[in-house]
Amino acid sequence: MKDRDDILHIFSRRIRGVLEQADLDFEELQEIRLRAEKPLFVRLRGEEYLLSEQGDRETDPEKAWKVPVREIRETMEFVGKYSLYAYEDELRQGYLTLQGGHRLGVSGKVVLEGDKVKHIRYISCLNLRLSHEVIGCGDSVLPFLWGGTGLCHTLIISPPRCGKTTLLRDLIRQISNGDLGHPGHTVGVVDERSEICGCYQGIPANDVGIRTDVMDACPKAEGMMMMVRSMSPQVLAVDEIGGETDIRALETALFCGCRLLVTVHGSSLEDIRSKPLLRRLVEEQMFERYVILYNGSRTGMIRQILDEGGKILC
Repeated sequence: MKDRDDILHIFSRRIRGVLEQADLDFEELQEIRLRAEKPLFVRLRGEEYLLSEQGDRETDPEKAWKVPVREIRETMEFVGKYSLYAYEDELRQGYLTLQGGHRLGVSGKVVLEGDKVKHIRYISCLNLRLSHEVIGCGDSVLPFLWGGTGLCHTLIISPPRCGKTTLLRDLIRQISNGDLGHPGHTVGVVDERSEICGCYQGIPANDVGIRTDVMDACPKAEGMMMMVRSMSPQVLAVDEIGGETDIRALETALFCGCRLLVTVHGSSLEDIRSKPLLRRLVEEQMFERYVILYNGSRTGMIRQILDEGGKILC
């Protein structure tokens, strides 16, 4: 993995030594999770492991290495380049986006200002979620997303950790670049948590195509309206809709002529119908395609692709 060393150097020297001895396949590594005075966890190919101080994989928590709180503090100093004050705006959201598109989640004692989070003090838990591109994972899906009037309004439905963001990213890339059968489209991506494009200082680290504009670290509803007003996207792509303001923004974008490419947490179309805010979108057939994922042996495994009426296409 090209940025293996960059990832390892996020961590304190002692944690780095444990991870180096573990000889992990960074192409398959999904998470590295640290909790103060608790075992070090890694998630690899969907399986969770504890690590000993020698880097051995353990199942017994008593044999696993317990992460000292000072190692978490040193890691945060490395990440913040010894000036976490400069990252306070991001930390208020509970995470930092790192070079390469990786996301470091943080938790600890929250300090409030009124009813809003001012910053997080005494950070005690870290979760590094590694960003992986799977170029071509949308190949089998994309042909079903074209209809007589062009790209279909599409909702990707997926439980957590099934690859919905990875699939969304590859679909964006292919739609943006175009191919012999379909010309490239201008795609506007609203990437609230910097997970789709992996922007670092505003520049995407992931390949999202040559005609893609990104609104990074912006709330979804506000970002969608900004995109519609300023960038005139043909396709609007958003990850993990859910709130009422998200729904209203999607409806506005639809009436402005944008094609929608959206994801949501769920396990089936029936699951989406059971959610009051989303039920109306299904009943009014706002989406012309539903792509339903499940937790299989690889990223983005498709359970079904349905049309607007729920008819199975694949």
